[in-house]
Amino acid sequence: MSTAQIDPSLLTQAEKIGVTIVPGAPPTSREVVVNGLRLHSLDWGNEGAPVILFLHGGSQTAHMWDFSALALRDRYHCIALDQRGHGDSDWAPDGDYSLEKHQQDIEGFITAMDIAPFYLVGLSMGGQNSTVLTANHTDWVQKLVIVDVGPEVQDEGLREIRSFTSLPDEVDSFEEFVERVTSYSRLRPVEQIRASLKNNVKQLPSGKWTWKTDKALRDPRRTRERPPTEYLWECVSKITCPTLIVRGGVSKVFAEETGKRMVAAMANARMVTIEKADHRVPGDNPVGFERALVSFLDGS
Repeated sequence: MSTAQIDPSLLTQAEKIGVTIVPGAPPTSREVVVNGLRLHSLDWGNEGAPVILFLHGGSQTAHMWDFSALALRDRYHCIALDQRGHGDSDWAPDGDYSLEKHQQDIEGFITAMDIAPFYLVGLSMGGQNSTVLTANHTDWVQKLVIVDVGPEVQDEGLREIRSFTSLPDEVDSFEEFVERVTSYSRLRPVEQIRASLKNNVKQLPSGKWTWKTDKALRDPRRTRERPPTEYLWECVSKITCPTLIVRGGVSKVFAEETGKRMVAAMANARMVTIEKADHRVPGDNPVGFERALVSFLDGS
């Protein structure tokens, strides 16, 4: 267990764009071993308060939720998990990143940390994992937030993401990654990209820079199999807790019609669209996402 420092430049950017910053200590890095893998998480403290478990998207890390945790940590116990193969968690030695393995990891993490019941927030891959987890553990999740993902996703957006993540993954300098992400994430100021990117890349002994995500997940030759659409719709229909479905206003991944179908299929759900946001909503429009998240979580 150690302190995970928040880069001062990230705090500067949060303040500059209007993110709420609740004063407090930096998060604590925690590690537990689940299914033979060391899983890392960021714990923002506030023991005894309602727990929010955050699950990031593919090729992201627990730090993608820093802005959200900064705004919520005065009244919630915010915990963000690095899922297998991402961030500072172990890579799967057998390259197994199936839905089943993710579920086993997350279930084991929740049990080891003894955090149920809790609120659950997940983006993209994390949103899919959150949907299935909630359907299978209705007694664990009190409120659910699914960000820009559903049982069906749009091929255009997936192709764009895969094209980006399949680019050469070792570059000569950190700034090369900044330039690459800036050209991809045009909704974010370069200063915000530079500040947040420090948590997604690492420098190799050779001096080159690379992503923290498992190379197997970045391999363009890798077969990417999604769970059966019918199974995911079945999971959606089982969810009874209050649910907020968040869609990026210009998302190429998550269609508005899919979101409407999800709301109709669920017992207690509503959808909100965050303008000026693509697929990675919390980073594209942090203030808009914060408002929607706070309104939902703080509401009765």
